Amino acid sequence: MEESFLNRLWSLHQQNQLRIPTGLLCQFLNRLLQMLFPPLAEQPFKDADALAQEATFLEQELESLLEGVQHISGFPAPETVDRFMKQLPHLHERLIADAQFILQEDPAARHIEEVMRSYPGFYGIAVYRIAHLLYQEGVPLLPRILTEYAHSRTGIDIHPGAQIGFPFCIDHGTGIVIGETTTIGRNVKLYQGVTLGALSVAKYMTDLKRHPTLEDNVIIYAGATILGGNTVIGAHSIIGGNVWLTETVPAYSRLYHRAQIKVSRSEAPEDILDFSI
Repeated sequence: MEESFLNRLWSLHQQNQLRIPTGLLCQFLNRLLQMLFPPLAEQPFKDADALAQEATFLEQELESLLEGVQHISGFPAPETVDRFMKQLPHLHERLIADAQFILQEDPAARHIEEVMRSYPGFYGIAVYRIAHLLYQEGVPLLPRILTEYAHSRTGIDIHPGAQIGFPFCIDHGTGIVIGETTTIGRNVKLYQGVTLGALSVAKYMTDLKRHPTLEDNVIIYAGATILGGNTVIGAHSIIGGNVWLTETVPAYSRLYHRAQIKVSRSEAPEDILDFSI
């Protein structure tokens, strides 16, 4: 490799002020989930003191991670960590409600432990809710890294800025995209391949509402695409699979995509080649 190129790279490394150990961030995430949900823990805590020590370790680890990006927006890391930890009881309550809702809505689910341990939808929601707390605190970069980590593991892409009520159910989940300014109410259920996206994409729209609103008790079936910041799906509506929607629908609506399916059969040819060698 040319020395001039190596020198240029070294100069860039010297200029870089970001200190984001992604591996430690993901480790923090998974240890936090294991602390909050016993079915996820690789081994049980031997006593309450051990659990308290883990909480203290995670608090210190989060402060260290936040200090790596503190220079970008100047948020106070210690106060941010304190507020984050104080919100964990409420976060736990919401995620338990999410898991129970998934169990209630999916006939294939037998136990809430099964949902927590093996359902990508629950994992994607859990990581989103953790990242969303940090996003609300104005923490840069880290929330997006967390949700993209979950995206890589589950195929579920939820921007940490989205506003999602609880309980929330993602069934299967692969290919779901939920944009930054999406607003989702309570008791909403999404199937795989759903896109809640922007009608058009331009940089000037950064601070505008670009993504749709789903009111309470909405169900969106597989492959549906709903676009636009002014698009509202009214409460108790059902959007069928493969629907493409860019306009508001009132409450209690039922929208389905009707495909034209033509089945034809050709007659068997008169000359059938049948031989052996």
